[in-house]
Amino acid sequence: MLRYLTAGESHGPSLTTILEGIPARLPLSPKDIDAELSRRQMGYGRGGRMKIEQDRVQITAGVRHGFTLGSPIALIITNRDFANWQETMGLEPEAKARDTRPPVTRPRPGHADLAGAIKYGHRDVRNVLERASARETTARVAVGAVCKALLREFGISVLSHVVEIGEVQAKVNDLSPEQMRAAAEASPVRCIDPEAAEAMVASIDEARRRKTTLGGIFEVIVEDVPVGLGSFMQWDHKLDGRLAKALMSIQAMKGVEVGLGFTVARRFGFEAHDEIFYDPGREGPHGLKFYRKTNYAGGLEGGVTNGEPILLRAAMKPLSTQYAPLRSVDLETKEPFEASVERSDVCAVPAAGVIGEAVVAYEVAAALCEKFGGDSLDEMRRNFDAYVRYVREL
Repeated sequence: MLRYLTAGESHGPSLTTILEGIPARLPLSPKDIDAELSRRQMGYGRGGRMKIEQDRVQITAGVRHGFTLGSPIALIITNRDFANWQETMGLEPEAKARDTRPPVTRPRPGHADLAGAIKYGHRDVRNVLERASARETTARVAVGAVCKALLREFGISVLSHVVEIGEVQAKVNDLSPEQMRAAAEASPVRCIDPEAAEAMVASIDEARRRKTTLGGIFEVIVEDVPVGLGSFMQWDHKLDGRLAKALMSIQAMKGVEVGLGFTVARRFGFEAHDEIFYDPGREGPHGLKFYRKTNYAGGLEGGVTNGEPILLRAAMKPLSTQYAPLRSVDLETKEPFEASVERSDVCAVPAAGVIGEAVVAYEVAAALCEKFGGDSLDEMRRNFDAYVRYVREL
């Protein structure tokens, strides 16, 4: 079983994660993870924090001489900004007396501040916002990078691109995955439609002038997925449900679509389902000779992959922190105030797509391990190859 936990606060010493269940003998280098961490920090509309942090991973367990050991993998990412927050975020009681920053008592609308303070009994909202911050996703991107390395061994790739920012919608052209990935990575907003990308940049500039923020929608595509990952046997084994949960767990996400998503509710049945065809001479993903001419289902039927690409979209709300603050109420005095302002991005949808790739990669890798699990990569590959032969012979 694949599983992980993250720990760490936004301005604390570091972010830490332990990933368990990766088979032994998987080639893995810190460079594989650092490349993904760098992608998360990019994108037009990011704030000042990205100029401070240059995220790099330190692997402290689970890897030796460039290969995983099969034991838990420990990953640490240092917060460089902690140097400016040592007293505010200090571990020892004495640090509180030296802290020159006042307690945060004005919860910000749209954040976990108020509900978290009430739930955990905190009088200083900083105890909530430090952990609720999207900075935590840095650790999840590191986990996703390891999972992507595992998926690559089985020919499975994960990519994302931005389809909407604010009211600007991109035209999704008929590009190959390689072309789509290249176009997204070359765009400042990770959008494959150049005209829409230009309009998105202009919208972000307008939001900055108005001291507000912008949300949007990104799409995650998983290519060359074998048929049969996930299960319809129990509700929590359904892969589409697990993927939706993973995407919704990213900070600021408010909606998820699989395949056509909400559009399918507006169609007749004959317009909503993917007809099945068979070609004995076809060599589809991992030996599959059954195929569809459409992919309305987004590669998942009954909670199980059907051999088509997995297609997911997630909707991100405009970030809650406004530089023209919204109204709130002080926790201590109960008097109305303008909410406190923490450093924020204007738009983080391009980065959210990278985070989306990471959480999706984890869930697909977990399903892959469940289906073909082994203690080593070689054992897992033998199981996988035997299954491909079975599918090819159907």
